[in-house]
Amino acid sequence: MLRVMLVDDEPPALRRLSTMLEGIEGIEIVDAVDCAEAAVAVLEREQVDLLFLDVQMPDKDGFELLASLPRRPLVVFVTAFSGYAAQAFEVEAVDYLLKPVRPARLEVALRRARTALRGGAEEPAYDLNDRICLRTPERTVVAPLGDMITLEADRDFSRVTVLDNAPLLICKSLGTYDATLPNPPFFRISRSLIVNLSRLRSVELSPVRGARIVLDGIADPISIGRTALKRLRTAIPHDLTVNPER
Repeated sequence: MLRVMLVDDEPPALRRLSTMLEGIEGIEIVDAVDCAEAAVAVLEREQVDLLFLDVQMPDKDGFELLASLPRRPLVVFVTAFSGYAAQAFEVEAVDYLLKPVRPARLEVALRRARTALRGGAEEPAYDLNDRICLRTPERTVVAPLGDMITLEADRDFSRVTVLDNAPLLICKSLGTYDATLPNPPFFRISRSLIVNLSRLRSVELSPVRGARIVLDGIADPISIGRTALKRLRTAIPHDLTVNPER
């Protein structure tokens, strides 16, 4: 049984999320409160596994509440604002949901929470509408999943190209992403390359250059080998342009 608590100063949002959670097997709602002070009182006397937490509240915001807790449960932020996502993942939030919360996204958040409670033994799968948190030693980028263009293997790491960002070297293997990104649109065309097919615009064929793929968001075409081209042909729409170069 997953014991959850809700904290939100907006009564309609609190009621809606409570109703959604009540219909899910294996969930026990410990309490639903409208401010940080009430949340602290509940957390002092109750065992809570997962906190659904709003960001903007009148007494303390969600981040101030977390900072005040000597021992905190897992956290899923629930807010109408996308601008706090990077900060949320910096405090190791399990997930970040935008209001109004959709049932499918709520299920994903709960699945991630259960995985985390098991010790993170398996990487939770992403939903196409998710935002992804990409951490490097220098910065954290939070972006819609659809903004990821390519992922390339770099030894035990992955070099991820995200729209309007320089490539990011992430401390995760390409195999981890292959197992957790939705397919389609993410497709592993070779041992070292995953491509977001929704951003694929054309394939160029040349007896000199071989095959190259053109992707929205990347200035230069990417060269691929024969085996990758064969795999790609099985996955791309039939009406995608294939340009033979002379």
